[in-house]
Formats: sequence, C-alpha cells, structure tokens
Amino acid sequence: MSSLPEGWDMVVGLEVHTELKTATKLFCGCANNFGDEPNTNICPVCLGLPGSLPVLNEGAVEFAIRIGLALHCVVQPSSFHRKNYFYPDQPKDYQISQYDVPINGPGYLDLPDGSRVGIERAHLEEDTGKTTHVGGTGRIHGSDESLVDYNRSGVPLVEIVSGPDIRSAEQARGYAAELRSILIASGASDGRMEEGSMRVDANVSVRRGTEAPFGTRCEIKNLNSLRSVQRAVEYEALRQIAILDDGGTISQETRHWDEDAGKTQTMRSKEEAYDYRYFPEPDLVPVVPSEAFIRQIEAELPPMPAQRRRELIAHFGDAATDAQLDQANAAVELNLDPFIVGAIEKGITPALALARTANELAGLGDDAMSLPKDDYIALLKMEDAGELSATQSKKVLADLVAAGGGDPKAVAESKGFEQLDAGALDATLDEIIAANPDEWARYREGDDKLTGFFTGKVMAATQGQADGKAVNAALRQRRS
Repeated sequence: MSSLPEGWDMVVGLEVHTELKTATKLFCGCANNFGDEPNTNICPVCLGLPGSLPVLNEGAVEFAIRIGLALHCVVQPSSFHRKNYFYPDQPKDYQISQYDVPINGPGYLDLPDGSRVGIERAHLEEDTGKTTHVGGTGRIHGSDESLVDYNRSGVPLVEIVSGPDIRSAEQARGYAAELRSILIASGASDGRMEEGSMRVDANVSVRRGTEAPFGTRCEIKNLNSLRSVQRAVEYEALRQIAILDDGGTISQETRHWDEDAGKTQTMRSKEEAYDYRYFPEPDLVPVVPSEAFIRQIEAELPPMPAQRRRELIAHFGDAATDAQLDQANAAVELNLDPFIVGAIEKGITPALALARTANELAGLGDDAMSLPKDDYIALLKMEDAGELSATQSKKVLADLVAAGGGDPKAVAESKGFEQLDAGALDATLDEIIAANPDEWARYREGDDKLTGFFTGKVMAATQGQADGKAVNAALRQRRS
C-alpha cells in the first residue's frame, strides 16, 4: 500500500548487481574469494597492466545463462564493450561490460503478490575494486585517506535491469527479495548482501497520477539490504514530491543512501551512456552459446522459488490461511522449505512443520541450514506426538542447531523435559481456576480470548512442561 500523498505515483526500476560463484575471476585465473587479505588475489590482467589480455571464464557464462533462464529471458549471442570512466577502484580506467548486445534479453519476474516486473536485460561484466575511506564520516569528503583493495576487481558480475514497473517501496523490496531467492536457487550466486555479492541501485521518479509522463529520475547507489531498498525508495519518492510541491524541479543525479540518517544525499550528476564512450572490446570475440548448451543448462536448473511455494502451499489446499501463506513465502525466501516438505512427507502435521520452521528455525540464522533434516524431523515427531510441549521443543531445537545436530530425545532428557501427565494437569488447572474466578466465569460464558490467558497461566505454573493442545482440550472439556 502506497504511503505517498494522494494524487502522486512513484515509478521505480532496480538495477541489481550480483557476483557469480565462480572459483576464479571473469578474465583471469585469480581466486574469487571474499574476505581474503587485501590485494592478494591480483595479477596483470585484473590490474590492467600493459600487454595483459583477458580470457573469458566459461563458468561465468554458464551462470549468466542460468540467471537468464530463471528470469524467462531471451538468451542470445552477445559481445563485450569497454565502458570508459575513471575511478580509483578500476585501475585500467575502463570496465569490460556488455552494452547493446547483452547475453540475456527481455524477460520477467513474477512476485508472490501476483504482480509482474519486466526484466529489460541481464548482462555480464566485471566488478570493480573496493575503496575504503578512513576517518571522518567514512565518505570520501572529509576522510583522512582512502585505501583500495583490488581483490574484487575482475570478479564476474551479472547486472539485472528491471523495467520501470515497480510502484511502491514495498514492491521494490519484494522484487529484490524474490530475485535474491532466484539467484541463490539457480546456484549462480550466494546472494549475501552483507558481503556485497548482491547490490541494488534504485532509479526513482514521481509523477502526478498514473497516466502522467515519467518524471526525472534519481539513482540511489549500492543498497546492501532489503530494508535499505524499501527505506531508500520511500524516502527518495517523498523527497522529490516535497520539492515539486514547493515549485522546484528535480535534477537527474546519483545519490547515496545514509542508513543511519535515513535519507539520500547527492553524490554526483547522473551519467548517461554517451558519457562512458562505449566501444567494442578488441581483445574478446563475441559469445555465441549453442542451443544444445542452453538447453542442457535449462534441464539442470533446480525448481525456482515460485514453483516451490506452489508445491508447499499445496499441502494445505484451500484451507491455507493468510498467515500460513506469509510463512510459506518466508520459508522459501530463506531456502528452508526442504525442512518443511521433508517433515510433512514423514507424517508431521503440516501446520506444525510450517510454523516451527518459518518461525523458530528461521530465527536461528545461517546455522539452521546445517541442521540434519532427520534430526529436525525426529524433534517434530516428538512434539507432534505430545512427548514435548511447544516451549520444550523450541528449547531443544536451539540446542540442536547450536550443536550442528544430535538426538532430540537425548537432549530433552538432559534438560529434564517430561510431559505433564493428565492428573498433574488437572490439579494445576484446579488451582488456576480457583485463583481466577472472574476470568473463569467469563470464559464459561463464551469469552474465547481467555483461552490464551489460562493456557499462559498453566505454562508458567508448569515451567513449560504442559502441552498446549492438551491444555486447550482440558479447558474446552471443563466448559462444556
């Protein structure tokens, strides 16, 4: 839902740069490793020294085609160009990229909310180095010195350019999230925005009404989290509206997003294609993948997030709630859906498998992915059978993830978790009802909101040993 003032419409297109998971760089044999000592993975080619010649990485071409096929793009013969500009993190003063003939032409991406965003192109290019400004605010203005690490220079990238089809900050975030899931599922990228292997540039403009011509756009560079994408797009649209409402005009420019301040700031005037003086790269031949090569890559692609969501939701049929649909989307986005499907196939109640995975397992971070599925399913079987309460199950799960797996029964026993027997539960309920006569009277009269009140009291009194389902059943029986 748009938060813009009435009568205004935002127009957003995203340019997403994703580093590819190749072992080596795009045009040389240097290692493609994040986090190595600065300036250790470099050679004459990625430093652009005179006499060095690029040699194209076939694996990068395959990954680029995987991305194109996953985005329903037209995979086509392509060529490389030199994109000329001076920045200190690009030592040869040009970037080898694709210009008018990209490897992936038009395509599209369907979002979980049912909307479709067009893909204009997804082309191959090399990454630049990384500049760190030391002192001051961390920006070049006011810094004491700048350090350049060329390890990233020459790392293979695919730049995915969307059409100007996004109409809200929420949709921008949704697009970036879905694209990230696709990149990870394709195997072409790890999608780690915090490490810079996926970076988002947002082109934002506003107009008065949905039928008006597009306004002057500003580009926000290097957004490195989904939260930043949404916040930056929202802020920039409102900033432009405030200027136009005051009778001003929008200057086309490149802007920086300050996460701490929550606003965009001017970086430089926006470059156009002619500013880069593109010309064909003389040291590389055109890339012409065979139809057989493309079809082989297509056949080896795993299921994409949209298909996995459909298969997951199918286990719930028409009875799926909005909350469960949201949980399914979140689980697929985090690549946790195999845990849910595996549990359901072993007889676990679908609602339990979905809720425990999308909530607790997802909240345990990247370590959750290393938990053996069999151990996780064994834990859910104990909870599903009433051997562990929900509270106890969550505590055992945390220990299992921290240990990288184990026997959930043994973990439960080490914690002294035993399910409360029926007699002890009845005695506990008697005490709680006696201590809360007014609430019990209202519950007996039909106030179902008090179910949670009494369940919470029981769980507190039993230190989480009571089974929530058994408590609810006992409450219903006493009211009838």
